[in-house]
Amino acid sequence: MTTAYETTPPSPQGWLSKSEAWLDDKGKGAWIAVMVLGFIFFWPLGLALLAYMIWSKRMFSKSCRSHGHHAKWEHNRHAHMGRRHGFRPTGNSAFDAYKADTLQRLMDEQEQFEAFLDRLRQAKDKSEFDQFMDERASAARKGRDTDRDTGAVELDEPEDK
Repeated sequence: MTTAYETTPPSPQGWLSKSEAWLDDKGKGAWIAVMVLGFIFFWPLGLALLAYMIWSKRMFSKSCRSHGHHAKWEHNRHAHMGRRHGFRPTGNSAFDAYKADTLQRLMDEQEQFEAFLDRLRQAKDKSEFDQFMDERASAARKGRDTDRDTGAVELDEPEDK
C-alpha cells in the first residue's frame, strides 16, 4: 500500500515583493534612496513610495530606541545576526551554550565600548564649548579694556523738545 501526499509548491514571489524584501534587508537608507530616485525620474513614483513608506511605517521604524521597543529591537537584531552569519544550533548543547555566552559577552563589550565613545564625544563637545565661551568672554573683556584705554566716553545726547 502506498500513500500519496498532495503538496502544494510554494507560491513564487513576485518582483514587487522581492524588491520590498531586498529593500527591507538593506535598511531605511535604501528605501530613502529609491524614493529620491523616484522623485528625480518620475515624481508620482517618488510620491507613491513616500506614501507607502509612511503607511507601512517603514519611514519611522528602527529610528526610535525608546525603552519600550528596545528589548524587541535587540531580540530582532540578534536573531537577524544569527540568520545572517549562519549561527544556527550545531546539536552539541555544550558548544551552543559556550557560543551563546561568548557572543553575548562580545555584544555586551561592544555596547560598553559604544557607551564609552559617547562619553568621550560628550566630553569633547563640552571642552570645545567651554573653550568657545572662554574666548568669547576674553574678547568681550578685551573690548571693554580698549574702550577704557582710548578714553572713549559715551555721551547721551539731549532730546529735542
